[in-house]
Amino acid sequence: MKSPLLSLPGAVPGEGPDEGVAAHYGDLFREQRTLADGSGFVDLSHRGVVTVSGPDRLSWLHLLLTQHVSELPAGQATEALILSAHGHIEHALYIVDDGETTWAHVEPGTQGELIAYLESMKFFYRVEIADRTEEFAVVYLPAGSIAETPEGAAVRETPYGRDLFLPRAQLESFAAASGPPAGVLAYEALRVEAHRPRVGLETDHRTIPHELGWIGTAVHLHKGCYRGQETVARVQNLGKPPRRLVFLHLDGSEVALPGHGAPVRLASDGAEGRPLGFVTTSARHYELGPIALALVKRNVPVDAALIADTTAAAQEVVVEP
Repeated sequence: MKSPLLSLPGAVPGEGPDEGVAAHYGDLFREQRTLADGSGFVDLSHRGVVTVSGPDRLSWLHLLLTQHVSELPAGQATEALILSAHGHIEHALYIVDDGETTWAHVEPGTQGELIAYLESMKFFYRVEIADRTEEFAVVYLPAGSIAETPEGAAVRETPYGRDLFLPRAQLESFAAASGPPAGVLAYEALRVEAHRPRVGLETDHRTIPHELGWIGTAVHLHKGCYRGQETVARVQNLGKPPRRLVFLHLDGSEVALPGHGAPVRLASDGAEGRPLGFVTTSARHYELGPIALALVKRNVPVDAALIADTTAAAQEVVVEP
């Protein structure tokens, strides 16, 4: 969905999965500093919004999700995954329950596939599933923000800030009253700095939760069965996921950033060496310079110098090998 905030001064449209909202408003680093200081907001209105209501909603979701949600208190944020039968990540849901309805936002354009799966699993449970994307827009407020939450918005409070499920009709008036806007490039740079994975960027068709450090935050290891749990339990017991997420400090002398999917190799092997992983997200950070997340083979030495495409990179451990 194309955001009306693309009409704001300086707005440059996003691309790829973030098409439909502003990539930036003319000053990427200023926008990052604004968010880091607890001011401004980010328009995430392209993300899908799904709700589940009904008296069985939490006990039913508990059977499907990787997270323990059967007794989720009203107002407490959590995140959860839906896995394939083989334990590969299909969806990440960013969740809050308001006491009557469970709200979740998901990657842009994936809500239809998610809802189709949820509908197929309803059986006799008293739940109602709805796509609310046309009615509600997701807006991010950074940690420390003093911006007021408009009436009618559901709030998901996390250590990283607040996600608002804002009535879409209020998006422009909210923007006018909530300080300077920041684009998704600023939001993504801070996400990379915080080592937070994103489905579709840090994942491919065979990614499992252990590889991205989602155990604990999105996967509960002591709950009942859910699809893909066998893989989670097996990897947890063996302690050897095939790949691991790393944070990369990139050589700042290079003009271009390595793109999503760019090969990662050992620096000692040179640019023609055997790929040992790939770049998932790269960004320019207002303090750290060029940075990236990458998924590499588990046995890559943690102190090895790397090359991301043709750019020298020093790695920082995110997931222990």
